[in-house]
Amino acid sequence: MRELLVIANAKAGSAVDDAVEAVSGVLSARATIEISRPDGPEDLVEALRGRAGREVVVLGGDGSLHLAVQALYDLDDLDATVIGLIPMGTGNDFARTMELPLDPAEAAQVVLDGSPRQLDLLVDGDGGVVVNAVHVGVGAEAGKEAKDLKPKLGKLAYAAGAAVAGAKVEGWLIGVVVDGETINEPDARVLMIGIANGTSVGGGTQLAPDARPDDGLADVVVSRSLGPLARVGYAAKMAVGSHGDRDDVTTVRGREIRIAGDPVPVNTDGELEDSITERSWRVLPGAWQLIAPPPSP
Repeated sequence: MRELLVIANAKAGSAVDDAVEAVSGVLSARATIEISRPDGPEDLVEALRGRAGREVVVLGGDGSLHLAVQALYDLDDLDATVIGLIPMGTGNDFARTMELPLDPAEAAQVVLDGSPRQLDLLVDGDGGVVVNAVHVGVGAEAGKEAKDLKPKLGKLAYAAGAAVAGAKVEGWLIGVVVDGETINEPDARVLMIGIANGTSVGGGTQLAPDARPDDGLADVVVSRSLGPLARVGYAAKMAVGSHGDRDDVTTVRGREIRIAGDPVPVNTDGELEDSITERSWRVLPGAWQLIAPPPSP
């Protein structure tokens, strides 16, 4: 019988408690399970360190998955661990990329019936991991603006948030280098830089519609949509995933990415940092395993 360690949010609440109950009912039919609700990153590390060979099941969104993958990477135990993901919340962009059900009970069934899939991981120069995507510039601010818009606009809220955030900034002078090739000069102003392993951000907005999390490459999107009309046009195109068609947007794929320039906000898997001036990332192909749905008949 399989042994599973289910990591859930420490904060009690009806939605979390109901999901834990539903997931436990499904998983316990064919596995022995232990529920852990760590209170912060240090508790999470200890829970994972002491799991005694159990497979890890994350009950949560992109942020929860990011924390678990980061902890396992720091423990030098990521490549030997099979991870299951049961989405919760409103974002769940990496779950969407992996075509996982967004219903917790249905996703729990995938944990039982699916198969491990080798996936790529982005790692920055300080050892920080990226599971889904990095957004630099206006995209980092868009998530904050989108929160108030989400109830009315649903998955269009992120693109609308990008338009609102974009109206407040002039852009940033940032050089972008991918695999040794400069794709944006340091003296060229950008609105947004996206570095994607998954396809979407902000709960379904297609940042990199053609991205694949197992091709050994990151999709890099650079927007220079700086004028007022250009920003509106970019946001409208992004809402339907066709922004890559614009002349002021560059999309490339690569294994090593470096940015440097003006202080700029950055969002990594949903977590916002106020300001960085430079950062580099590299792709680690097949660095971790996630249980994916069985192939369609």
